[in-house]
Parts: sequence; C-alpha cells; structure tokens
Amino acid sequence: MENKPSCCGASRPASSGTTFQLEASFSTSSRCTADTREGMILLDGGTFLMGTDDVEGFPSDGEGPVRNVTVSPFYISPYTVTNAEYKLFVDATGYKTEAEQFGWSFVFHLLVSKETAQKVTQLVQKTPWWWSVEGAYWRHPEGPDSTIEDRLNHPVVHVSWNDAMAYCKWSGKRLLTEAEWEYAARGGLVQKRYPWGDVLKPDGKHMCNIWQGKFPEKNNASDGYIGTSPVHAFPPNGYGLYQTSGNVWEWCEDWFSKDFHLTEKPVNPKGPSTGQARMMRGGSYLCHRSYCNRYRVAARTANTPDSSSGNMGFRCAADYIESK
Repeated sequence: MENKPSCCGASRPASSGTTFQLEASFSTSSRCTADTREGMILLDGGTFLMGTDDVEGFPSDGEGPVRNVTVSPFYISPYTVTNAEYKLFVDATGYKTEAEQFGWSFVFHLLVSKETAQKVTQLVQKTPWWWSVEGAYWRHPEGPDSTIEDRLNHPVVHVSWNDAMAYCKWSGKRLLTEAEWEYAARGGLVQKRYPWGDVLKPDGKHMCNIWQGKFPEKNNASDGYIGTSPVHAFPPNGYGLYQTSGNVWEWCEDWFSKDFHLTEKPVNPKGPSTGQARMMRGGSYLCHRSYCNRYRVAARTANTPDSSSGNMGFRCAADYIESK
C-alpha cells in the first residue's frame, strides 16, 4: 500500500526555539496519593508475535518483520487518560501544558467553529486539514469557544509526550513501551489485524471510532462520533482494554525508529536511546482505510515530544513488583 502523508497529527516547527521547564512546573509535594495500581489491569506478560507483514501495512514505517518479542508482567489502564483525570492532575499541581505555553495547538478543520475559523491564519502545508488554532488546548479542544464540560469521560487531547510524562510522574505511573502496548492491544489474539480479529466490522457492527466517509471532506459519523468518543464507548479486547484501535493516538515511551528493532534484543525492548520523535500507537478518529489505515494493531507512527493535536492522548502503565 502506498505510504501517503499521514492524518495522524502535525508537528510543531523545529525552529520554534521555545523551551519550557516542564519538570519544574509542579512540585513533587503535590504528587497523587491514590494507590498507583487502583483500577489497573495486571497482564502476565510473555512472548508474542509483534509486527506484521500484512499487505495492508506500511513496510516503510517499520511494521515488520513479524518477530518473537517477550515482555515482563506489567499493569495497564483499561482506557486512555480522560479529561476528568487530567483535570485532577492540573487542579492539584497548576501544571500548564505545552499547548497552553505555546498559545496554540493543531485542530482538525471540520471541528472548528465558524467564529474560530475566521481567526485561523496558519494551515499545515502537506496536511491542510490541520489548522493551528490559537487558544486550543486540553480544556478547549477546538479553540476558546469549545469546552470539555460534556466530555469529561472522553480522552484528554492536546497533550504532548512531555505533558503525558508529567501526568505519569504525578500519578506514580509511566507510559507503556511500544512492545508492551502492542502485546496489550492484541488482547491475546495472534497476528490479527485488529484487537477483535481480522474483520473491521464483524456482522456490520462498529468496533472502534474511526473516520466514516470520504477523508478529509466528509465524515458521516456512522460509528456515532465525528470527534472523540467516551473511553468506554466500544467493546474491550480480550484483556479488558478499551479502544486500542481508533479514538486517539496513544503516546509510548520509545523513541521512533524504522529499523532499530531489527537488531534490538527482543526481551523488554525499549527502542533506541535517542531520537527526534516519540512513538504513538493505535490510530484515531481520523484514520480511514483510503488514507492512513493506521488503526491496525501493528501500525506505527510518531511525533516530536512537544507536539500536540486534537487526536493525541495517552494510556498509563505501572511496573509489576513481585512480592517476596
């Protein structure tokens, strides 16, 4: 399949020259006191077949070859971090996301109100459906005239990799490695295209929140959603995880590489030690087979750690410590 420019998300200009002190933006004394693993699912780990050689895949993304990879036991959240959960973090710490500090973030053009659209002056050249909207951040996902008040159970968006890491440190959790993410997303199935099998809509039933219609002009929302959906909106996979395909891209810990896995030790791999972009997995509500087709469980993409958009979120993990 031809590798086209991605709908996955736009990147902040590398020449922005702006550096924020995110580590110092909240005090360690304000860390969350809740049980780190409360509500999380313990996965036993093991060896699985990672990657794909699927004809629908993108070899240039480093999706293949299929190989045996082993991960140790770990805890994982059944869903991506919600607006309500991120609000608890911000209310407790006063943390300001990078989108807030930059003063803008990327919003998909069809979600912007007519009033806000009149003020938009910057589009992304190769992906003009991404608009740079001033005042867009997690509390105002489509710009200043939007709100999350009716979307508290939706995934938080407009969070950069750095913002996700800040939340993880506050909550005593961490991001998943890419290998952990794919092991969990497969839900115990072996080399299936999606977390539920090989058929996108079994018996005509929508199983995830992706683009329905002609991208990027028309979304008929036949799956029920034109933007994000509640984190529990579709059935979980075999491990009890919700929406590991579609809805929002999920940041992973690893730096992105197209070929590092070809030589990396296949036991708890963590990717290269340096890089320019961080891994994202799972696809989003903007994915469509005619364009990016990256809602498949083995699909990969990446973005710079300071980038944010209206279809990027994250899911948390935690270490399993065996009791003695």
